[in-house]
Amino acid sequence: MSQSESPRASIAALAARPILTDEDVTKIRRRVLRFGFVTRPEAEALFEIDAAPSQKPESWTTLFVEAITDHVVWQSRPTGVVSPEQAEWVLARVDEASTPTRLAVLVNILAEAHSVPATFLSAVKARAAQWPGLEKLTAAA
Repeated sequence: MSQSESPRASIAALAARPILTDEDVTKIRRRVLRFGFVTRPEAEALFEIDAAPSQKPESWTTLFVEAITDHVVWQSRPTGVVSPEQAEWVLARVDEASTPTRLAVLVNILAEAHSVPATFLSAVKARAAQWPGLEKLTAAA
């Protein structure tokens, strides 16, 4: 990632790689958290990487969930209150691809936020109920 590239372009360029390494994830982490917050363009680029059909290390899930939660929950004003607009945006992005990391984002937002719109809570419950394999997980518990 070159310093002259826009953060979104330098992050999104990694979506084309067939394998994302821990080193790549560390570079992304430094890039998106350099100012202590995640911008919308950076969050969009992270969703592009998540949707890419590449192999990703476990560190990717941690970064992705943390960064998107930060963008949705902590960029809101007042802090910790998820706005209806942020809720709609993240739900739309999650609906673009059913990946475990995206379900983890929704669950983490619920855990971290002080307040979410009631429609967001209902939407997360509905998506979780339709998640492939959820029956097996809940039956084993």
